[in-house]
Amino acid sequence: MNLTEQQIRSLYGQDVQDRSGARIGSVGQVWADAAGEPTWVSVKTGVMGHHESMAPLTTARMQEGRLTMPYDKATVKSAPTIDAGTDEPLGADQITQLYAHYGMSQQPTPKPGPPPGGPRPGPRPGQQERRTPQDQQELVRSEERLRVGTQSEPAGTARLRKYVVTEDVHTTVPVEHDEVRVERSPVTSADAGDVRPDIGEAERELTLRRERPVVRKDQVPVERVRLARDEVVEDQPVDERVRRERIDADVPEPSRRRA
Repeated sequence: MNLTEQQIRSLYGQDVQDRSGARIGSVGQVWADAAGEPTWVSVKTGVMGHHESMAPLTTARMQEGRLTMPYDKATVKSAPTIDAGTDEPLGADQITQLYAHYGMSQQPTPKPGPPPGGPRPGPRPGQQERRTPQDQQELVRSEERLRVGTQSEPAGTARLRKYVVTEDVHTTVPVEHDEVRVERSPVTSADAGDVRPDIGEAERELTLRRERPVVRKDQVPVERVRLARDEVVEDQPVDERVRRERIDADVPEPSRRRA
């Protein structure tokens, strides 16, 4: 994968996706080989915290501001890792593990960082350039780089609580009861022989019955309710300010070299 120096520097922070288009993370650092060709990138997946997974850049594709790997997401996430922000070169054992993990043939050991810039201007014709340690002074320019990760924290508690409420139920039920009616019929000559005249006091009783509603309550299960937790991944914007230093050279005009 041949890239210009500007393209290499633009890799930092770019999204990295797998062969199906699923997002894996973002580019943390870029490694170049001894010839200055970019060979590996570290991927901040947001899972390992202070570690970043390594992925080969030689087989990747740049497409619409994204770096696409020809592997699935699990392969990249399970790759050997390096400490986030390290400037140490990859060791021989690390290189061997990486090539074995991705099933690639061994290549020369890479060195960290982008390939070196263009050559420095040389002396003008007829001049010779000689430098001693006392002829050189330098300042180190530093800058802040935003390192964004994730941290798990409690976001609340979901509970299931069961309590009892009382409601009025109105219904009807049919009930029976006895009612008494008085029937009078004259004694005729035809049935006079069956009736004995008996003057005196007497009583007769007839038992009456009635029904009344009886209520019974049965407890039956009607519904099962459970809490289920799903993990949802979403992109959340982060706005922050970073500082960087600038170095300006104040050189007297007679001493300024003509490029």
